[in-house]
Amino acid sequence: MEDFNEITRDICDFWGSDRTLHLHQPYLIHEFGNTAYVIRENGKVIAYLFGFFSQTENLAYIHLIGVREQYQKQGLGKMLYDNYIEYAKSHDINKIKAITKPFNTKSINFHKNKIGMTLLGSPNADGINVVKDYSGTNEDRVVFEKYI
Repeated sequence: MEDFNEITRDICDFWGSDRTLHLHQPYLIHEFGNTAYVIRENGKVIAYLFGFFSQTENLAYIHLIGVREQYQKQGLGKMLYDNYIEYAKSHDINKIKAITKPFNTKSINFHKNKIGMTLLGSPNADGINVVKDYSGTNEDRVVFEKYI
């Protein structure tokens, strides 16, 4: 829980704001700790990934991935994904999935270009593939998937 508390305390260092704080819940550690990863430097958490395995489909879902802004573009996010994918494969999982909001171009570019994920759905008014109403009425999301 120390790593989780550090992440939530320093959330703005990872995301540039606290807009995702509500998505960071202790159950991600208590219930899914075996699919929660951190990278530390000098004892400080500099990157993390929280994921879990789907109960309805043969896939590994990535709920959150964060890298402190000063450590971005060093391959840490890719390293976390690669580690998570290897763990998923060892459990006979054959697909990964993640979502983001359509305005999050940093996340879209990362998942598409660095991880090689496919965007599901159809183009919205801005030409970004979204799954309409994925997170509720008028809550379109960019849904990524990749077979591993």
